Amino acid sequence: MRAYRLFTIALIWSSVVSLISAMPQIAPLDTAKQAFEQGEYAKAIELLKAAESKDPQNGDIQLLLTKSYLAVNQYDAAVSSGEKAVAINPKNSEYHQWLGEAYGAKADHVSMFSAYPLARKTQKAFETAVQLDEKNFDAAQDLVEYDCTAPGVVGGGEDKAQPIIQKLMTLDPAQGHYAAGNCRAAKKDYATADADFAKALESKPKSAELIYNIGDYFSQRRQADKLITVAVVGEAAAPADPRAKFYRAQAFILKGENLPDAEKLLREYLRVAAPKSNYPMPWQVHYWLGQMFEKQQNVPAARSEYEAALKLNSKYKLAQEALKKLGK
Repeated sequence: MRAYRLFTIALIWSSVVSLISAMPQIAPLDTAKQAFEQGEYAKAIELLKAAESKDPQNGDIQLLLTKSYLAVNQYDAAVSSGEKAVAINPKNSEYHQWLGEAYGAKADHVSMFSAYPLARKTQKAFETAVQLDEKNFDAAQDLVEYDCTAPGVVGGGEDKAQPIIQKLMTLDPAQGHYAAGNCRAAKKDYATADADFAKALESKPKSAELIYNIGDYFSQRRQADKLITVAVVGEAAAPADPRAKFYRAQAFILKGENLPDAEKLLREYLRVAAPKSNYPMPWQVHYWLGQMFEKQQNVPAARSEYEAALKLNSKYKLAQEALKKLGK
């Protein structure tokens, strides 16, 4: 009987092992992507470095490393990974785009003398990305922004941006109007930029990033009605994206209406939003909660929110200025 029981147990374990082996395994790159999407950039880097050691010719690993390093402001490491990705596959548009992002970020944090060659490399990387794939809209937007903001000494110039903008208009009107708006905003022609960004929203954009980048612009311009439009268009394009809550709440606060709803939306956003580098940060949420309490003439609560914002980011100017305005 004992031998029979041992034989039965062995069969059961054999079946369990076979079942586990047959189950789909999560690839290291997929696990790293999950960490990245949750804003866990240090974890993503750790996973990706381990994956890189086993698969050094995987360009997608290098691409995600580039993005992760940029998210934690490790610019040299981002450039190194971006260059590796391009070396692995020189025909990949996205690899060139993110190498350009890395060059540009590093250029912003070095001396002017060192920035010039990096700026040229930035432009070249974006140009190559667009040449390889005209529908890489992010790369095209990067190139337009470069041409509209960089001085001529490093190859910039609005005249270079205009053909790209017109091409985008034919491929995707929302992208075209967004690019035009960015260019006008860079030139401080805000009235024209307002109109272009409004047209971009009217063109039913598919990109949540485009929509909420416009939200940031209208937030700076304190245009409540436009922020409502941003929230509505954002919810239509990406219903699960929590950022609509943040921009709708801003609109309510700027209008001085529906303030309890604004508070509810902001606190819900704090609860559900992942700490991603392209999402509004918690200190921004606390700033807007402070603005809401000021509208309600609750100065102690407003001061508490501004202080909470500065605890999270001591250099956040909006909270600094708001707290200074309240006085002691």
